[in-house]
Parts: sequence; structure tokens; C-alpha cells
Amino acid sequence: MFAMIAATLFSAAFLLAVSTIAWMFALYRDKMVAALLFEPIPQHAPVYHMRVRRLRAPKSVRPVDLPMPRAILAA
Repeated sequence: MFAMIAATLFSAAFLLAVSTIAWMFALYRDKMVAALLFEPIPQHAPVYHMRVRRLRAPKSVRPVDLPMPRAILAA
């Protein structure tokens, strides 16, 4: 009797699993085919063209101030 109940439960579980797989395949068949046939758009790496210009500072007209010696500040 136990074997009969176990076989019935096993068969029911197996049929439930097979029917779920078949139902999901039927429901999502179009999406699976579209995903398998999809060709992604090629992404080219961006190319940056940079021009580096170093503008020189104009020469100063006024004389350069020299730092004061510490002895003057100590007084």
C-alpha cells in the first residue's frame, strides 16, 4: 500500500514539473527566440582628440619683491 501511495505522489510531482516546464515554454517561446536571435549593437570605444596648449605667462614689468630677512622682524 505504501509503495502505491509513493508511486502516485511521485507521478503527480513529475507530471506537475513537466506541465510547468511545457507551460512556461509555450508562454515565453517568443521571448526566448528573440533573445537567442538578438545581435547587440557594436559599441565602439570613444576616441578623444586632445590638444594641449601651454600659454606662457607674460614677463612681469615690476621688480620682484624679495622676502625680508628675519633679523629685521626680530627687532
